[in-house]
Amino acid sequence: MKKLYGFETYVQSVGVVNDLDVDGFAIAVCREIGVELDNHKSRSFDELEEMGEALSGFDLVVAMSPASQRAALDLTRFYHLTVEYWPIMDPTGLGESREMKLNAYRQTRDQIRDKLKTRWGKT
Repeated sequence: MKKLYGFETYVQSVGVVNDLDVDGFAIAVCREIGVELDNHKSRSFDELEEMGEALSGFDLVVAMSPASQRAALDLTRFYHLTVEYWPIMDPTGLGESREMKLNAYRQTRDQIRDKLKTRWGKT
């Protein structure tokens, strides 16, 4: 989002669970398009609030898995949030060779980029 649209819109990345480091394949394929994820940290909704980010200050949650959609919809009981579900392919565990794995991650990366452009327009 930041790569395509800059910093005019405030964006945070949150996951349902935060016990995993950012995947090396995700880092590699995002670097190909100029997006650096090396220092990106996975965090949960709870951690976001603990860091001082009030969920009530967000307008939209984009969920990319059924589990994240459920978690986001649960938040709508407490906060006025719009939740959009984007069924994005999970590339984890796909492909047998390194190149096949990278190709699966590229597909996911491109799906996300295409969804962003469809939702907020071409840059």
